[in-house]
Amino acid sequence: MKSLKLTGFLLIIMLLVLAGCGSAQNGEGETDDGGSDDGGDDASGEEVSVTLGTGGTSGTYYPLGVAMAQQIFGDVEGVSQARAVSTGASVTNAQEMASGDYQLALIQNDIAYYAVNGETLADFEGNTVDNMAGMVSLYPEDLQLVTTADSDINSIEDLEGKNVAVGDQGSGTEANANQVLEAAGLTYDDLTAEYMGFGDASQGMQNGTIDAAFIVGGAPTSAIQELGANQDVQVLSIPDDVIESLTSEYSYYTEKTISADTYSDYGQQEDITTVAVMAIMVVDSELPEDAVYNMTKAMFENREELESAHSRGTDITLETATEGMSIDLHPGAARYYEEEGVSVE
Repeated sequence: MKSLKLTGFLLIIMLLVLAGCGSAQNGEGETDDGGSDDGGDDASGEEVSVTLGTGGTSGTYYPLGVAMAQQIFGDVEGVSQARAVSTGASVTNAQEMASGDYQLALIQNDIAYYAVNGETLADFEGNTVDNMAGMVSLYPEDLQLVTTADSDINSIEDLEGKNVAVGDQGSGTEANANQVLEAAGLTYDDLTAEYMGFGDASQGMQNGTIDAAFIVGGAPTSAIQELGANQDVQVLSIPDDVIESLTSEYSYYTEKTISADTYSDYGQQEDITTVAVMAIMVVDSELPEDAVYNMTKAMFENREELESAHSRGTDITLETATEGMSIDLHPGAARYYEEEGVSVE
């Protein structure tokens, strides 16, 4: 009798142990709520928080980027939070994207190309940004060489010996200023290059510490308008031979004419012949496809918010969404364009 009771007791113990092992094995593939914890379905539905790098507060990137983040992207499915930050613009934005601090950024198409291919600029030579993908081409960015109407600067050659704002150090504007000066036969040794953003350059010309400034942005640019509100401005044309040199050496430059009417209220009297690059929006290539698809779609369905933020918002159209795109598109953006019949080649 005792042996039967002992045998029964041992069987019960064994059954309890087996049941516990089975529960543990089943638990390895499930979360407490019964879903998978292997990063499958739950991971694909996870919302992302995004930071959008813009530019200086007196440029075009900042108002457009703020409108995108605050009025459009924050309400997109798959995005939990969106915010825009003022930055040193293109080069800084590429570097911060590489470090994972920004998930979206406004950037010149030439700088994006350099960043992805790790070439030309010292900032990117050997330092490829390998997590950057294209989202949309926005508008042409005009190179504007501005001075005051009462200055003795009437051409690029007159910059010799002057204090010239060339953009934030390492910015897209600074890269463009360097290229334009080189095409005109000048270097930084021929002038005093001051590294500063558009707003500081405008203030410097107002108080006489800066003689001229390179400003790359969609015209009209607020920094020039701010200067013109206090004294008449003169935006200089780039000579034809310099334009020809730039457009032949760098594929991303195009010739551009800015009507005198753009700044006529601020003293401008003549049309401005210059060059332009393209402003584009880039995204972290690791962002979920659905989130980027939804952001791209929302941007075009809410274009009035961009038009209200800055006049260049009217240039953002589906017809030009991939023009001048210098890097590969994110699959989410490409999917939206394909649905809308926009070429993604």
